[in-house]
Amino acid sequence: MRYTQLLIPTVKETPAEAEVPSHQLMIRAGLIRKLASGTYTYLPLGWRSLLKIIEIVRAEMNTTGAQEILMPILQPVELWQQTGRDVVYDEILCRFIDHHGRENVLAPTAEESVTALVAGEIGSYRQLPINLYQIHTKFRDEFRPQYGVIRSREFLMKDAYSFDATVEGLNESYRKMYDAYCRIFDGCGLTYQVVEASSGGMGGSDTEEFMVPSTVGDVIVAAEDGSYAANIERATVDPLPLTAQAKSARTSAPAMQEVHTPGIGSIEAVCKFLGTQPPEMIKTLIYETSTRPAEEEISKKMSYHDGEVLHTSAAYAVNAYAVLVRGDHDVNQGKLDQLAGGPVALASEGTIRELSGAAVGFAGAMGLAGKVSKFIVDHAVAAMGMGVTGANKTYYHVKNIVPGRDFPLKGPNVIVADIRNAVEGDTWQGKKLIFSHGIEVGHVFKLGTKYSEKLGATFLDEKGKSHPCVMGCYGIGINRILAAAIETGHDDDGCILPISIAPFEVLVVPLNADKPPVVAEAQRIHDELSAGGVEVLLDDRDARPGVKLKDADLIGIPLRVVVGERGLKERKVEIKRRTDATPTLVPAPKAVAEVRRIIDEMKAQLLPTRARSTS
Repeated sequence: MRYTQLLIPTVKETPAEAEVPSHQLMIRAGLIRKLASGTYTYLPLGWRSLLKIIEIVRAEMNTTGAQEILMPILQPVELWQQTGRDVVYDEILCRFIDHHGRENVLAPTAEESVTALVAGEIGSYRQLPINLYQIHTKFRDEFRPQYGVIRSREFLMKDAYSFDATVEGLNESYRKMYDAYCRIFDGCGLTYQVVEASSGGMGGSDTEEFMVPSTVGDVIVAAEDGSYAANIERATVDPLPLTAQAKSARTSAPAMQEVHTPGIGSIEAVCKFLGTQPPEMIKTLIYETSTRPAEEEISKKMSYHDGEVLHTSAAYAVNAYAVLVRGDHDVNQGKLDQLAGGPVALASEGTIRELSGAAVGFAGAMGLAGKVSKFIVDHAVAAMGMGVTGANKTYYHVKNIVPGRDFPLKGPNVIVADIRNAVEGDTWQGKKLIFSHGIEVGHVFKLGTKYSEKLGATFLDEKGKSHPCVMGCYGIGINRILAAAIETGHDDDGCILPISIAPFEVLVVPLNADKPPVVAEAQRIHDELSAGGVEVLLDDRDARPGVKLKDADLIGIPLRVVVGERGLKERKVEIKRRTDATPTLVPAPKAVAEVRRIIDEMKAQLLPTRARSTS
């Protein structure tokens, strides 16, 4: 392939809107171009790399016995309503009404579609297990796309779905997918870590993420000895102990004292006003899942004075949850959803006023336990001596509040649990936790029967009894593999791509395009390599040597052969790996054989070298 036959628009300057190296280099190397926020066009080099990644993924999926299909991006909203995920995914779900007045969504994922397919086609245990996968476009209406194609609105994904008759069968399907993922990421030349994860809106039980360690991306929490790793949404921490100092503070604590805090609501502002610190604050947050009249209808039935609720006659069914965390901690949404028994969200202003009697920002722990479905106290709050919280009165806070004295730590609806994000200084089973970042490139889930029950994907067993299929789900971000490889494989000069996913394996560069012997030798090397099945690009541009060499480093093709007039006088050419500091001179007649040897060596290094399995 000739350079002049491809669209490779390299850029010298770093794009202003590109935040991270992978985003910057994918633009500069001519791999992508932005069309709109979170949407990108892949140019020839970028698309060649994606196709190579797709083939690696497809080969491993086929090896497991999974069958490839292709499902529509357009999905009827009714499927999402049946599973309830139209609410869970509401913020990123792209909806529209078609010409027939039907509501549709653009697929952010395909659990509903594939389950509906299986519901119509599978009826007997003899047809199970089955694993169906696709490699297709997804769309999520991310409010703030980040890091180029690492978190974009439109992306390419491999999603597979296993259907089994038993939990044991699911475990076997999950193991096959897990092992296949290890081979895929090894084959793509990625360094990765498998961590426990939160199932989030997907639901199900066990779930793990394949993360590429990086300076950007999701937070990874790991024990210092490597015995435990999880993303921040799943990471558990040891309870903080009730220290002797805290016990003493509780024993000698004076009565609660209201303090007027006019116009002050944030933790930082209250601490400054009262001369306290965030670890001495108790954030009282109210969450809910509810079936209720419109907010304006509630407001009509409420009367206020200076922000306080004086009376309400609103009647509605609501599951409300009071959640207490320390002022320097954040609620972990995944842990909270699990304790609540389903997804919950911060309550509306109307609910907060109804339960606390105060404006948002002034709720307190006192007296709430009897008004909510669950009163959830984080371990760190339960270990405090005394603290400061909202007074359930607008523009007031309370000092000297003591856990167990002024709000319960035991009771039929009281839960003391790990409900927060891990932070520096926390431990897991006594081991110090270390924090890092990583890019999620794969995710495997045990879904169970969540979708099959709701969408009717059932089968008859040997006795003719009906059961829901037991499902698993397995996703890979195709675009993210390329971005993660560049994010973790680059230098000041450009991309450093693994040979398995680089757009070409070899770049042949004739330095003196006006010298026929140089051009002829470069063409010979190109042709012989190409005839031998090597993916080779010939830089046949009429450009200065410095421009060609800089572009060669920027694009990141793993192996470069440079043919120059000076070297040819000695019948030698330069061969240089992208990672080498200096090139190696080899006899021109032996150049093709040497290139093939190096390519074989590079590919051998990508073969899986460690057995992996999961319980």
